[in-house]
Amino acid sequence: MMQIESLTVSMFGTNCYIAFCIKTREAVVIDPGAEGKNIIDKIKNLQLEIKYILNTHGHIDHIGANGKIKAEFNAPVLISEKDLEIYNNPGYGLGLVLKKQPMPDHFIAEGDSIKFGREELRVLETPGHSPGGVCFLSGKLLFSGDSLFAGSVGRTDLAGGSFDVLIKSINEKLITLPHDTIVYPGHGPATTIGAEAESNPFITASYL
Repeated sequence: MMQIESLTVSMFGTNCYIAFCIKTREAVVIDPGAEGKNIIDKIKNLQLEIKYILNTHGHIDHIGANGKIKAEFNAPVLISEKDLEIYNNPGYGLGLVLKKQPMPDHFIAEGDSIKFGREELRVLETPGHSPGGVCFLSGKLLFSGDSLFAGSVGRTDLAGGSFDVLIKSINEKLITLPHDTIVYPGHGPATTIGAEAESNPFITASYL
C-alpha cells in the first residue's frame, strides 16, 4: 500500500503530498506549493529518495517550492504541457509574483504512468480549472489537484478556466471511478468519490 504524508502550505492552504513506496523508500512530491524547507525537512525525516516532482497544474500555490525541492534532491519536474504558459506566469490573475521556477523536465499526458519503487501513478487529464489540469490515480487513491474538492470543485474564473469543461472532466474521468476511491484534493479535507457523487452540489446539479 502506498504511504501518503501531507503538509498544508502557503497562505492558500495548499495540500502538498509526499507519496512513497514503503519497501524502497522511493517517493514523489505532489504540488509543493510553498514552504520548501518544511517539505524538505519532512522528506529527510522520512528518509525518502525523491524520484519526481509532480504538479497537478501550474498555478502559483502548487508550484512555488519546485525550485527548492529540485535543487535539494535533483528530481525532475513533471507537468502537462498544456499548462506551460500558466506555469511560466503562475500568479497571473492573482496579482502575485513568484520567483522563476525551473522549467519542467518532462511533460505528462493522459494515460502516462509514473513509477517509483513498487508504486505507480496514472495520469488523468482533467482540464477546466486550468487547460492542463491533471489528476494522479493509483488503484483507489486519487490526487485530484484543484479539479475536485470535498463538497466543491475548482474555481474556473482564472485564465484558461472553463466551468463546463471542468464538470465534463469530473463526470467523465472521476465520478466514474469506484465510489470507495479516496480523494486527496489540492485544498481541504480528503473525501471519497462516492461522497461527492451523492452530495457535491456542483456535480449533482450537472445531472439535472
